[in-house]
Amino acid sequence: MNTLSLSIEQYCQYQERCHQQVRDKLYSLGANTEEVECLIATLIEKDLLNEQRFANAYTRGHFINKKWGRIKIKYALKQLKVSDFCISKSMKEIKDQDYENVLKGLIEKKNKDYKATAIAWQRKAKIQQYLLQKGYENELIKEQLLFI
Repeated sequence: MNTLSLSIEQYCQYQERCHQQVRDKLYSLGANTEEVECLIATLIEKDLLNEQRFANAYTRGHFINKKWGRIKIKYALKQLKVSDFCISKSMKEIKDQDYENVLKGLIEKKNKDYKATAIAWQRKAKIQQYLLQKGYENELIKEQLLFI
C-alpha cells in the first residue's frame, strides 16, 4: 500500500466525504486520473466512501448546527456534485415538524433582534430576507410571518 492510498484512507476516515472532495484531494496530492478513479473505487469497496451517507450527514449537520433550510442545503450538495438521487433521499433526514420548529425559532429570534424597527412590515421584510438567505422556502416563511 503506497502513501497516497494511506493518506486518502485517513482523509476519508476522519469524516464523511463526497466523491468530489476525495477526487480534488487526490489531484492536489499529485495523483493522475487513472490512480484517482482506482483509489475511489477501492474506497467505495472498503465502505470508506459512501455518497449517500455523506449527503445524509451533511444535511443533518447543516440543518441542526447552522440552521440552514432545505434550499440552501440542496444547492450546497449540488456544488459538491452529489447526485440528485442522494440529495432527495438526504432531505428525508429533516423531519417536517423539526423544520417548522427551527423556522419558528429563527423568526422569534430575529423578531427580537429587529424590535428597533418600529414599522411592522419593514421588520417582517428583514426577517423574510434573512430566512431566504438561510435557504427556507418563501411560502413557509410567509405562512409563519402571519403569526407575528
